[in-house]
Amino acid sequence: MIARRYLFALVDQGGNIPPEVGAVRRLVDRGHKVTALGDDTIAEEVRASGAIFRPWIVAPNKRDHGLESDRIRDWECKYPWQLVRRLAETQFVGPAPRYAADIKSAIAHERPDAIVCSMFCMGAMVVAEAERIPFVALYPNVYPMPAEGLPPFGVGLSPSRGLLGRCRDRAINSVAEYLWNAFGLQGLNALRLAHGLPPLARFFDQASRASRQLILTARSFDFPAILPAGVAYGGPILDDPFWARSEGWEPPTGDSPFVLVSLSTTYQDHVGLLRRIVLALGSLPVRAMVTTGPSIAPEELPSASNVSVVASAPHRAALRHADLVVSHGGHGTAIKALTNGVPMVILPHGRDQADTAARVSARGAGITLRKSSSVGVIAATVRRVIEDPAYRIAARRLGEAILEDTRDDALVLALEDAVNQCPRHAMTGAAQRQVAK
Repeated sequence: MIARRYLFALVDQGGNIPPEVGAVRRLVDRGHKVTALGDDTIAEEVRASGAIFRPWIVAPNKRDHGLESDRIRDWECKYPWQLVRRLAETQFVGPAPRYAADIKSAIAHERPDAIVCSMFCMGAMVVAEAERIPFVALYPNVYPMPAEGLPPFGVGLSPSRGLLGRCRDRAINSVAEYLWNAFGLQGLNALRLAHGLPPLARFFDQASRASRQLILTARSFDFPAILPAGVAYGGPILDDPFWARSEGWEPPTGDSPFVLVSLSTTYQDHVGLLRRIVLALGSLPVRAMVTTGPSIAPEELPSASNVSVVASAPHRAALRHADLVVSHGGHGTAIKALTNGVPMVILPHGRDQADTAARVSARGAGITLRKSSSVGVIAATVRRVIEDPAYRIAARRLGEAILEDTRDDALVLALEDAVNQCPRHAMTGAAQRQVAK
């Protein structure tokens, strides 16, 4: 193995950071030199991984997880076209030239062999392509692009059946592509032109220019599909967020079923839902722990004698004791729950969460509810999942499949291969041995 230089371009959008910094840590442990450009919110976590941290200087830099630091505010968007326009203007395209400027500066300083990009960082992808440096796009959940067999992203649908289902998928994917082209393609092509690259016909084509597109989930969790060339499963990374780690954690005392509640680490206008969940659990014979994350103060929620509300807890430890997880459908939380054989009640808010929920519910490992569900509906559903052993059996079965097809080194090998397959890095075996000496 030849040590390489990797430059990561990381954008903190909440749940993507633990798996992406997990990828950083695994490369460092393999002996590679890794530098990560990112928001100030992830500086401590990156440095703890053994990598070098460089903050965004020209590009937007998230200083904390407070509401005022969220420039996207996607919960305000009522219609799909509003959401796509907001995402294009505030993240994917609007600030892309500023991300590109920081990446170009980092390239001159670090001289990386490869660039690894959060899916949100189009500026890094453009500069990598222009500089002829192989780049990898990371997807911290299920594959978001159209692919044969996959239902459209973000809608929470199951795979289509028959002609009518295929027409459904084509129609939704066509609308999504039209919106992204309408709100993002012109700005993206302007950036490409500024860096000497030809224009693209489709907004989605930028990610396809990557040497690899790696999906940070397990194939067995996703719906079966035929993925485009260059797209592969890297497997899930089950690391807890850096801020959630603690030593000596113990579950609440007692013998009643233990329910772990974990909603988004970023603000999604979900305080009202958390309050209803606390009231629902307070009416049941359970022990419950609600983790609010860094965006909501525990004091904002009501109290109940059997419900503890804390800012954070180590989920990997808590899940070893849990009988049920109540969540918003975050991919990381769902995968950790399943690999511990814990069923779920999921109340998606947006983003990829409905897609996660669809995959859990389709396998019988949980139940999906609307985020507007009442206290009574939440309580009845929690009771149902706890009392029916079929949900735990299904969760254990799916979790075992996820663990079986997940290799700890699959992601690292794919990242190394992205460099080795590049013509300017390709070597014969004899040459590699000579360098190793």
